[in-house]
Amino acid sequence: MQPAAAHAGDTAPAASHRWKVLAAGVAANASFSAIFSGIPVTSVVLRADYQLSNAELGLALGLLSLGVALGELPWGVLTDRLGDRKVLLAGLTGTIAALWLLVLMALPGQGGATYFWLCAGLMLAGLLGGSVNGSSGRAIMGWFRDGERGLAMSIRQTAVPLGGGIGALLLPTLAAHAGFGAVYGALIAGCLASVGLTLLWLREPPPAAHPHATAGAPARPALRSAVVWRLALATGLLCAPQVALISFGGIFLHEVGHAGLALISAAMAAVQVGAAVCRIGSGRWTDKRGNRRAYLRGCALASAALFALLGWLATPGAAGMTALLPALIAAGVAVSAWHGVAYTELAVMAGPAQIGTVLGLGNSCVFSVFFLTAQAVPQLLQWRGWAAVWLAMAAVALAVWPLFPAPRRG
Repeated sequence: MQPAAAHAGDTAPAASHRWKVLAAGVAANASFSAIFSGIPVTSVVLRADYQLSNAELGLALGLLSLGVALGELPWGVLTDRLGDRKVLLAGLTGTIAALWLLVLMALPGQGGATYFWLCAGLMLAGLLGGSVNGSSGRAIMGWFRDGERGLAMSIRQTAVPLGGGIGALLLPTLAAHAGFGAVYGALIAGCLASVGLTLLWLREPPPAAHPHATAGAPARPALRSAVVWRLALATGLLCAPQVALISFGGIFLHEVGHAGLALISAAMAAVQVGAAVCRIGSGRWTDKRGNRRAYLRGCALASAALFALLGWLATPGAAGMTALLPALIAAGVAVSAWHGVAYTELAVMAGPAQIGTVLGLGNSCVFSVFFLTAQAVPQLLQWRGWAAVWLAMAAVALAVWPLFPAPRRG
């Protein structure tokens, strides 16, 4: 009986430590989200201070996403081979170095090569910072049981709108009043705090923490599974309307609704806060009901409807700010509420030995779409205006619905 008692004593601190692991994962994702979601919210000031056209702005912001897209799958494979802690620390410290490059070489007015260094620094920050997704996701899936994983992954995914919300509130004001040196400095401070929490709390789960952790592992590599690829592709495509709204929603409110900087920041922060609340709620709800696939399909349809409404409201004379603002916030929340559920479904389908790989695949699809969307929106805007932008995003969301795998029977 003594060994059993000793084992019970060992599992209690292990069970409580999982929340510290989750906190470290949330902090890492929030610090990176403040970069890739926060910097685009400064687009009005960014365009003015760097004297960029809409196409140049789209390229710079798109390269941040392209960097993540290129790095995600390799980082995921490395995570499965080397472990969560090493990969997360390497990625975070590399991201700090990329942000210092922006401070040293890419502040407005530093010469003719400023735009080149801005693009290079943003792409490098994305390439290195993309490590946080697969590494933190693998750690969380290892520490939490089946009935808790949807909630845990959704809490982790709230770090994306949480970090984006902090960025939306803080970065435009910093950019306007203190310059982009202060913007990059604040982002460096967030990454340094995440490094500290990772060093303090993140470690591999005990081997016997969850005896069912290996259940459901696939018979063949996940990258050869058509269902895994469908879910990863659907996850990426449904991010097209999300990134269009996050990156260009502020400019839309400024040009169509004549909104000021304070209202733009508040509106974009409301999108991020609403998405955070919905992500936690959806993770808990789908854990209880076991309906992740049905929920994902429902989010695709809801996003299509709300972006179609936003497209109609964007036509000249259709509506004023009192209608545009709630429509934009509702569309932004709906298209951002489902991420934790999608990543949980991907990880469960892959099995524990390939979690980093499939999460890397999913985020490679996501950020490839981010890059392509950032290039497409200025072209759509020049072609037929804001109505064409939002209606095109509605069409993408509608096309995603059949790509999400059908709910399992029974």
